[in-house]
Amino acid sequence: MNCQPPANLQSVPCPGAKRERTALAKRARSAIALGSNLGDSFTILTDALKILAQTPGITLQASSSWYQTQPVGPPQPDYLNGCALLDVELMPQELLETLLKTEAKFGRVRQGRNGPRTLDLDLLLFDDLILNIPNLQLPHPRMRERAFVLVPLAEIAPNWIEPISGKAIAQIVQTLDCSGVRRL
Repeated sequence: MNCQPPANLQSVPCPGAKRERTALAKRARSAIALGSNLGDSFTILTDALKILAQTPGITLQASSSWYQTQPVGPPQPDYLNGCALLDVELMPQELLETLLKTEAKFGRVRQGRNGPRTLDLDLLLFDDLILNIPNLQLPHPRMRERAFVLVPLAEIAPNWIEPISGKAIAQIVQTLDCSGVRRL
């Protein structure tokens, strides 16, 4: 038996690898976070959602309200943040590539961690998949610490169970200081 994992899912165990990959290639529910603090953030974020909704293999299921949030990191303008639920016919790596290409369409330049940006799209959850490969970690490794992610996510997916903690999003958000997150 060949125990090579599928190219896109290096963490899938060998015995069920083919079955797992096939299941994921069908339909999956995913959650993304959106953020912007450079340019016309409202227009950028709404246009990014429109582009994603028109992308083959992606169906926009729900989007949260927009929230004004205090930045994490160096001094910079406040962010506009939100979350969206997608139904996808893509592998996690393919969805990540789509998100990165969408960021690039809006002039995203990566200049260090936590800096200002025109558009930031983070893949938070992909069904209940736990994945750790060089350029993608699921669930998103810092989402449980970030009120600016969990407040909008709890608005549209309060009962989604975060697979590492085993807790619902609504439970996790209750453990955070949400004072820097204001619904618009």
